[in-house]
Amino acid sequence: MDNKKVIIIGAGVSGLVAAINLENEGIHPIIYDKNDRVGGRVQTDYIDGQAFDKGFQILLPNYPAVKKYLDVRLLHLKYFASGAFVFKKGYQSKLGNPAKDFDLLFSTLFSKLASFSDKLKIIKLYRSLKYKSFEEIFESPSQSTMAYLKSFGFSNKVIHNFFRPFYAGVFLEENLETSSRMFEFTFKLFSESKAGIPEKGIQAIPNQLANQLKNTTFHFNTAVNKVEDKTIWLSNGTKEKADFIIIATEPSQLITNLNNQQNLWKSVDNLYFEVKNRVVNLPMIALIAENDTFVNNFHYASLASESQQILSVSVVKTHDLSREELVKKVKNELYDICDIEVKKLLKHYKIPKALPQIHDLNYQMPHTETKIKDNIYLAGDVLSNGSLNAAMLNGESAAKALIEQYNGLTLDMA
Repeated sequence: MDNKKVIIIGAGVSGLVAAINLENEGIHPIIYDKNDRVGGRVQTDYIDGQAFDKGFQILLPNYPAVKKYLDVRLLHLKYFASGAFVFKKGYQSKLGNPAKDFDLLFSTLFSKLASFSDKLKIIKLYRSLKYKSFEEIFESPSQSTMAYLKSFGFSNKVIHNFFRPFYAGVFLEENLETSSRMFEFTFKLFSESKAGIPEKGIQAIPNQLANQLKNTTFHFNTAVNKVEDKTIWLSNGTKEKADFIIIATEPSQLITNLNNQQNLWKSVDNLYFEVKNRVVNLPMIALIAENDTFVNNFHYASLASESQQILSVSVVKTHDLSREELVKKVKNELYDICDIEVKKLLKHYKIPKALPQIHDLNYQMPHTETKIKDNIYLAGDVLSNGSLNAAMLNGESAAKALIEQYNGLTLDMA
């Protein structure tokens, strides 16, 4: 190919997949990123041999894009049991998918978290989604997840005890206002495969993508302030010209006339504690099913055989507490409700931009719609839905559109 300059802004999952597709066509892109490494919102800190993911993130290996771009075997996933361990004041129980984990059969059948009718409806929901494609899910009428669950006939009991705390952790909002499309999408994925975390933390995902790149140049710790007329302005005051640009990060901050289209974001606090005891022996996500608590979910980030027990706790509730006030509340809730004794705080991540808040969800942005200006394309999960799958697919879409124009197969925008 002729030597046209292609710049990608953002070394997150979407930008990396775009680069993979470009390299496959003989194009050697240049990636700029404000961070010191690849990953974007998918990052891990490594301290004293322990991996601290920046926010509780899981990988669903049955994502179509994961099967296409990742070798899951090399990630050495630590899988969660298919369900959740639920704590209420004075009561605790397991609720899960016995078809995936036989150990959950009796605890699920006799759980007080849901009525027998609710359990039958869960099976009915699974069957109704089994043969529904992801494209069909995202083309179906949209309503809030809460309205969807009620219209399906689920009782307030199971909604409050299971669906609300579980999906608050998935959607990062407590009222289940997220579109039913996202609920069906994730429920189908959860019911068909176990979720897991790479042995070396979530950072292993972008690292594996980056390792596939042989002819891409990276510029880290280099923020881009503006994009205009196939030119990028860097935070150090310099500018770079390009023949083509892919913006694989939030575009409204870079392109002037998109200022009125800024993305809204959901936030989360992720805290890591060293604790004295283990109250959940299965590799299972634990939920607290109470309205007034700060803790939404937690899991043991260390193995049962390890002497040091590390707990990862997520707080999705909006608050204005100081770190000291939040830590005190979380420690008290863990002890009062779950009988977990905290020894000390190890790490606290306050993540204001954890998930994009998108109302008009789609499965994948068509490549013909990724072009925003002459020779400038958009990528990222913010175009579709807040998932690793969407990030990868939209990186692919942007690269496909760029390649077509690169080869003279499309007309410039008027």
